Amino acid sequence: MKRFWSATYDIVVIPLLWLALQILGLFNEKARRGIRGRDRLFEDLAVQIARLPRGRRVWFHSSSMGEFEQAKPIIAELKRRHPETLVLVSFFSPSGYEHSRKYAPADVITYIPFDTRRNARRFLDLLRPDVAVMVRYDVWPNHIWELQRRNIPVLIANATMRDHTRRRLPFVRSFHHFVYNAVDEILTVAESDAEAFRRFSLDHPLILAIGDTRYDQVSIRSAEARRRRILPQQITEGKQCVVIGSSWPEDEEVVLPAMLEILRDVDRTLFIVVPHEPTEDRLEALERELEGKASHLRFSALNEYSGERVLLVDSVGILLILYACAHIAYVGGSFRQGIHNVLEAAVYGIPVLFGPKHRNSNEPLMLAERGGAFVINDSQDFSRTVKHLLEDEGARKSAGQCAAMFVQANIGATSRFLEHLEKRLPPIG
Repeated sequence: MKRFWSATYDIVVIPLLWLALQILGLFNEKARRGIRGRDRLFEDLAVQIARLPRGRRVWFHSSSMGEFEQAKPIIAELKRRHPETLVLVSFFSPSGYEHSRKYAPADVITYIPFDTRRNARRFLDLLRPDVAVMVRYDVWPNHIWELQRRNIPVLIANATMRDHTRRRLPFVRSFHHFVYNAVDEILTVAESDAEAFRRFSLDHPLILAIGDTRYDQVSIRSAEARRRRILPQQITEGKQCVVIGSSWPEDEEVVLPAMLEILRDVDRTLFIVVPHEPTEDRLEALERELEGKASHLRFSALNEYSGERVLLVDSVGILLILYACAHIAYVGGSFRQGIHNVLEAAVYGIPVLFGPKHRNSNEPLMLAERGGAFVINDSQDFSRTVKHLLEDEGARKSAGQCAAMFVQANIGATSRFLEHLEKRLPPIG
């Protein structure tokens, strides 16, 4: 049966995926960047590999930037405990690759090639990893089967599996059985995820819930962010700051009308709007919405600040630092297709707000159940909740304390994962 699925994947699925990617590349700039970035993948990788010293190698693969954030605490702790170990990092998405090219702890940074059998062999001939770590869900069958053929241990970190995943549909369930059965350890975020993997009737991998390394990563990054005060004190002093993080147009349609009402009714409130994609078109659209209604300034012109009540952030990579300045945070994506990372705000001990589309992640609902977050359904809901939290300091601090305690209670997955990884490392020498 495995031969049947392997042949079907190579003969049917791979050509269809390749064709879909090429068509997508005609219309989507991100897809085009991913295609172009792989033009000299093997040549560039060979140059990087040739520069490496001798030593055991651990390969970490992530789909994109968000998943790589979950790998970072593992890599940092691995390097701290075993500085001689070489870390090889790969990405599927250009957003992960392009934003991580200067990530210092990695000895090699590359794209993963398109998942043909030939590419997988060529890729692993160059990498020659001693252990492979797949982060969360980006598990490519031909690479996994080739690792299995070479007897290279494969672990999945922060593994998740939704109850209603399509991977358990009758026809594809058997296929995924043979993919996951080639993995050695599936280390999940929660026991419910572990149970979901067990339903594939796997007999080879160890399946164990050990927690989520994202809690460790936001804790580490928040400690660094607290030391970097990105907003001058004269701007925030005496004000109550609300950060709208990673917002999409769908979020802004709900948030902006409520924001204008709050600015009118609540004195000394400062809003910081951080679009998920701060393109010039998006920023100009926001400025048109605010024109004549609220004083505003772009973050890049902060040295010209003269009491504006809305800051529009026109750069990337500073959201976590801005959350450190907030009294309340709204996390975007939750009026679109799925919420972004609520932990990045919760770690600072502030109330977190988000919209109704948050089922892509377990943390938002868990945070709300513990009193650290609030689900917003419309503009009136947003305005009412934010006003209450701004005007009732006790309620705001209580919710913030619940948020901080939720994060702290879940720290420790990195060390637990390292215990499993270290058992798979070959001896030095």
